Amino acid sequence: MVINSRFFNRSELMGFLVLAAVLFVILPLSLDVFRLNLVAKYLTYAFVALGLVLCWGYGGILSLGQGVFFGLGGYCMAMFLKLEASSVENTKIQSTPGIPDFMDWNQITSLPLFWQPFHSLAFTILAIILVPGIFALIIGTAMFKRRVGGTYFAIITQAVAAILTILIVGQQGYTGGINGMTDLRTLKGWDIRPDHAKVILYFVEVVLLFACIGIAQFIRLTKLGRILVAMREQEDRVRFSGYSVANFKIFAFCMAAVFAAIGGAMFALNVGFMSPSFVGIVPSIEMVIYTAVGGRMSIFGAIWGAILVNFAKTSLSESFPQLWLFGLGALFIAVVLAFPNGLSGLWADYVQPRVDRLFASRKKPGWSDNSVADGAPAE
Repeated sequence: MVINSRFFNRSELMGFLVLAAVLFVILPLSLDVFRLNLVAKYLTYAFVALGLVLCWGYGGILSLGQGVFFGLGGYCMAMFLKLEASSVENTKIQSTPGIPDFMDWNQITSLPLFWQPFHSLAFTILAIILVPGIFALIIGTAMFKRRVGGTYFAIITQAVAAILTILIVGQQGYTGGINGMTDLRTLKGWDIRPDHAKVILYFVEVVLLFACIGIAQFIRLTKLGRILVAMREQEDRVRFSGYSVANFKIFAFCMAAVFAAIGGAMFALNVGFMSPSFVGIVPSIEMVIYTAVGGRMSIFGAIWGAILVNFAKTSLSESFPQLWLFGLGALFIAVVLAFPNGLSGLWADYVQPRVDRLFASRKKPGWSDNSVADGAPAE
């Protein structure tokens, strides 16, 4: 694969540095632990938005079921944490000590076989990546090999989200049901509930987010990224050129699933519980709105969209809890009608030209900028 000689162009480098300064320095120094933990919760959705940039923004595949993969990653991590919190000593008042409390309430007397491997942290980390990735591979192969796409694919992903939610709620004895998995306390004996643990988990999450940004940017700059963009614009032409469009779509969909699962796992660690309310249709649509507000063609725009929309959600729901959903709907309509390219589009149209003129006025003779427009990587 051939990549651009500059990993970030000038605009992207500026976005990278600003995001790094905000997340690594400004927010930790200016917020108390409670608010910093809220930002950590917002950033878990940034992983989903980042995946949607690859899947929807570059690949043209609108998935309305990303909550499925967010939930799978979250439940994998929650299963490990719940088993650690369900030691014989901690559950000695139960009729069957050593199993999660919701299993005891449902008169299950032994740990189910599929729960057993989640005693291992290494297996759990692998499951967070592989379970959503394999599930996305199955869905993608079944759909894209049959050339199912567009609105039909979006509706099918919604149906999958609804089915998984019903399955989780219905299998209460194995999943915790509507209440989910709560009282998650320790990670390999390390208590994740104190303030200092929340701060450490915040920085771990930020590092993981920037690692995923690097992966997404690498994909964008390779030949694969260019094919994804071409496939979005002229799918038939790409197919006639000899490329397997279905395989590229499957890859983009699986990458989006893995990113979402990482966000779900960090959600379980930061918030301390996982429930089906984060898996269904409504949260999946909200995740698409985060991406649309930030800009589905911009890696950094989507991350800012996830942060700002969730901040607005927290602020408005505290003051006007009954009006938040109306505000979210109005926001999505405004994005579609007024600024379809999101916040990143506003930046590109109104701010970036002024920044370019500022740099041009200071440019030395013979210096050239090799920057590439976001969405059209150069060979």
